[in-house]
Amino acid sequence: MDIRCFIAVDIPDSIKKDINDLVEFLKKHDADIKWVSADNLHITLKFLGNTREKLITEIRDKISMVVKSYRPFNIKIKSTGVFPNSKYPRVCWIGIEYPDTFIKLQKDIDKSMKQLGFKEDDRDFKPHLTIGRFRSKKGALNIIKELDNNATKEFGDVLVDSIKIMKSVLKPTCPEYSCLYEIKMNEV
Repeated sequence: MDIRCFIAVDIPDSIKKDINDLVEFLKKHDADIKWVSADNLHITLKFLGNTREKLITEIRDKISMVVKSYRPFNIKIKSTGVFPNSKYPRVCWIGIEYPDTFIKLQKDIDKSMKQLGFKEDDRDFKPHLTIGRFRSKKGALNIIKELDNNATKEFGDVLVDSIKIMKSVLKPTCPEYSCLYEIKMNEV
């Protein structure tokens, strides 16, 4: 049996609440956007997709080898915007200020997953939190204006001290995520 999964960094509930407050404010603009549930906010390091269940322990072991070689570090959740640009918005995002260590960690995880047969990412890693996806341009200008107004907003600091292997079950309303494994970094 296959399990749909990904590798991620979790976000504290206090920051999820602040982001949810912004999303609730943005929803008042009646834009055609599918908003991400605050419970589902995370930073994806590697999307694995449908994965053979028997491969999950090998994934855990490979990720553990990578993650154990890192010490905890801080990132800052701040700023807002859209991808790819305001003329053709597709994704509403919250930005992340991060050290080079974060990019190196993601690349090391990507390489370790390639050893198990997963395709290596061909795009540069741009850490962010997706808060919504545009379904059409209806209301887009108002949303972009509000995101521009919050471009310098800070949501808080996050101590990255573990990585999670997450299971994703697609439901009609929104995906349901659960943690298969949490792997702690080297705190020595």
